[in-house]
Amino acid sequence: MLFSDVIGQDDIKAQMLTQLSTRRIPHAQLISGPAGCGKLPLALAYATALLCQEPVGGEACGHCRGCKMTQKLEHPDLHFVFPVKESKKVSDNHLSEWKQLLLETPYFDTKDWYATLGVTTQQPHIYVAESDQILRKLSLSSNQGGYRVVILWHPEQMMPQTANKLLKILEEPTPGTAFLLVSDHPELLLETILSRLVRLTCKPLSESQISEALTLRYGLSSADATAVARSSDGSFTKALEQVTTSGEEVLFLDMFKLLMRSGFARKVRELQTWADTIAEWGREKQRRFLQYMHHLVRESFIHNLSISALNYTNREENEFLSRFSPYVNERNVEGFASEIDAAMRDIRGNGNAKMVFFDLALQCIVLVHK
Repeated sequence: MLFSDVIGQDDIKAQMLTQLSTRRIPHAQLISGPAGCGKLPLALAYATALLCQEPVGGEACGHCRGCKMTQKLEHPDLHFVFPVKESKKVSDNHLSEWKQLLLETPYFDTKDWYATLGVTTQQPHIYVAESDQILRKLSLSSNQGGYRVVILWHPEQMMPQTANKLLKILEEPTPGTAFLLVSDHPELLLETILSRLVRLTCKPLSESQISEALTLRYGLSSADATAVARSSDGSFTKALEQVTTSGEEVLFLDMFKLLMRSGFARKVRELQTWADTIAEWGREKQRRFLQYMHHLVRESFIHNLSISALNYTNREENEFLSRFSPYVNERNVEGFASEIDAAMRDIRGNGNAKMVFFDLALQCIVLVHK
């Protein structure tokens, strides 16, 4: 991955290239920002440049032995740490799956990774065995005689013991080692860890940056690329989901339609079946569905204002909202948001999913008639 392959984030690229060209390499950096904005691609581009044997102005040459190994994710001095299932303990046990997903595109999110792991209920974490593994790796000399790079993806999912051990590594860094922490939620990290990191904060991508990338890299027409970019909320990952027609998003839209139609018709038995179906999903999927419900309720309310620039929906969603949006208005929009928030809280608290979603469905009967 080269910096030229990273979409947007020109300010962050400039800071990184200055570090690399002057060889003032911080021992640990935090690359944070909203999901899908390109944090992991930036970390990969930085690692490629740092491990390059013939860099030019800080940028990797792209053709030396070091660059070729890094591009194939086979460089012996490039290490990855990421959340895994408890039964696997360390990232190396899922390294082949990680590399395969990364080689397809570095613009993916936790949902894609959890699907690769086959996670349904238990949220993956970075366990304490991982910190021991990092220490063992860093105790060895660099294989190629240069830097060793550790890319730690989603450090906010470290277990407390892992975070404390990582703090010790950051307090006494091994010479010639660069840590790149890639985080969606840096506020969840220990303050003691944050204080030892150089922070680089990314912004959401602009619609024009996403649209241009979709046109050049995926061959979309200008009109289609613009439409996808508008509903991507600054995330290239979301844009790719639309381009590849995310099966989950289609399912979520269908389930939302079923909820609202059954609720309007007061078909309680259908709503019970609806709740039972969702209760069989894993907690992470249930949480994503509730987030999607929030999205559609918000877009429905905004749709009534007839200001298209404020709506961020794809074609299928927009078609549905053109008919449904009048049923979300100033009399019930806060109620919808409150009920969805309550369901989200209960699911996070491991509440009985059948009861949570059936209660939500019953509340929707009342709300959709307001």
